[in-house]
Amino acid sequence: MSDIKIDNLQPQYFDALAQLQYDCFPTVDEREYFRVEHFRSHYDIFPEGSFVALDGERVIGFASGIFTDFDFEHPTHKSHEISGDGNYTTHNPDGAYYYAVDIGVHPDYRGQGIGSRLYEARKTLVRQHNKKGIVAGGIIPDYADYKDRLTVQQYVDKVVAGELYDRTLSFQLKNGFVVRGLLEDYVEDSVSDNWGTLIFWENPDYQ
Repeated sequence: MSDIKIDNLQPQYFDALAQLQYDCFPTVDEREYFRVEHFRSHYDIFPEGSFVALDGERVIGFASGIFTDFDFEHPTHKSHEISGDGNYTTHNPDGAYYYAVDIGVHPDYRGQGIGSRLYEARKTLVRQHNKKGIVAGGIIPDYADYKDRLTVQQYVDKVVAGELYDRTLSFQLKNGFVVRGLLEDYVEDSVSDNWGTLIFWENPDYQ
């Protein structure tokens, strides 16, 4: 793990990041994937908000997002809406929150703390810019095993209570996030019936 480096987004990573979408999210509709042109836009608009995990020169993980305002009283949104169709044209440098659009780690490298390091990079960014916290819509990949007998709300409640394990949501909870609600038709993902979780990490140093 000591050889794993976290860097900000650079043009030489674009092609590998586009391939990594397929490796990380095999169940998500292909229209949801970021392509080279998306990463080029992220780099042009807000490279500081995108992080890349490297094993030597191999791209093995990523996390990206934008600064934006967010209304928790009216939280319903879709991933493509808040991200400017994945181009991050909705980035607002003065926004109160960091919206975490995307994160992934190559399957060969999971369970080694890389995802946590990417989240720490995001938290550091939020502290440096004195933002209120991190907002995200999360997928719930292991809901597929339970959706014949649990509603999505029941499933999420059981994961939050520690009665069930979800490889994404449980990891987010471990990293200090709380569930603030559910997002219907958040992303096209057959496994989760297009549901997302609205999660939030509050910046303890916000002034």
